[in-house]
Amino acid sequence: MDWAEQNMPVLRSIRKRFEKEKPLQGIPIGACLHVTTETGLLAVTLAAGGAEVCLCGSNPLSTQDDVAACLALRHGIATFAIKGEDNQTYYRHIESVLDRKPRITMDDGADLVSMIHSKKRNLIPGILGGTEETTTGVIRLESLAAEGTLAYPIIAVNNADTKHLFDNRHGTGQSTLDGILRATNLLVAGLRFAICGYGWCGRGVAMRARGLGANVIITEVEPVKALEAVMDGYTVMPIGEAVEIADVIVTLTGNKHVLRREHFSRMKDGVILANSGHFNVEIEIPALQSLASEPPRRMREYVETFTLPDGRRIHLLGEGRLINLAAAEGHPAMVMDMSFANQALSAEYLTRRGGALSKGVHSVPREIDREIARLKLESMGIAIDCLTDEQERYLKSWSEGT
Repeated sequence: MDWAEQNMPVLRSIRKRFEKEKPLQGIPIGACLHVTTETGLLAVTLAAGGAEVCLCGSNPLSTQDDVAACLALRHGIATFAIKGEDNQTYYRHIESVLDRKPRITMDDGADLVSMIHSKKRNLIPGILGGTEETTTGVIRLESLAAEGTLAYPIIAVNNADTKHLFDNRHGTGQSTLDGILRATNLLVAGLRFAICGYGWCGRGVAMRARGLGANVIITEVEPVKALEAVMDGYTVMPIGEAVEIADVIVTLTGNKHVLRREHFSRMKDGVILANSGHFNVEIEIPALQSLASEPPRRMREYVETFTLPDGRRIHLLGEGRLINLAAAEGHPAMVMDMSFANQALSAEYLTRRGGALSKGVHSVPREIDREIARLKLESMGIAIDCLTDEQERYLKSWSEGT
């Protein structure tokens, strides 16, 4: 984890303060996150603040086993995660974390919260609050809140400016292309690269794919985002048209069955399918399996080839799971520095203020968001301007015009 630490100066500064102040002293924190070097440093930071940390993986293929071992053996942090674990083991590990009776939950995809609300409701009275790292998790939590069943306050770390503007766009953009290239060794230049979803993650992938010379196609269901993609210079078309011409198709929508049976039957021979949304439901894999004339052939470590009755081949990467974590290492430490700084400071905020927050999904406090940006700029040796007193007064007044 030493290499990642060098590239996470904001989290490093928070850890130094936590070591002195112990703001999380005695607080059990249960975390369900991708077990990578960057997550390892977050866990160590929380422990430095006095927290009793227990960690499990948030995806069966994203765990770095050496990190899990390091956390358990070197740092004494209970870690339940194995790369390639089956679904039964995955959920048993979540239960192992919840057996520690956390007072703060820390999720990437809301699986801890989901199990608490469905099977472990006895834990709810002891929980101060939680945090959520990713878009998919926030969607699940907002659904719970809309039903009136979300039982404790959760801070949507994903929605912080210092998270989604950088992690989702630059982190997912770079790491998704990294995963696809590691899995396939493709030359991207000249390919038709269809991206399903033009949120912050989709924008990042589109930017990187175009930078590598791809002809980028965007598919969307939201008219404003589709219009943005057009104005950003991309080709926009319905997914039913895109699948007929695309060489590579990447899903990043947070929704289910974005690519489904009707699309598989229209895809060109040799098309490559990858997913960078949180769950492996964006590509309807059972339908693809049923259409194939034979069991899939493993062409490379992270490439399964499905052959249709007419001989066309469809290549699925990383079992349809997060390709940036299944076949690569996830986001660079430099961008996770801000995301996990939000997690650490939100945990501190919940410890101090959680009892006063209402049940529901809350934003990261603006002062935390701005402080993380300030610390990141400072670590990069970049200074910015400040408003003068006159400018401050002008922005707060209404009387002065032309």
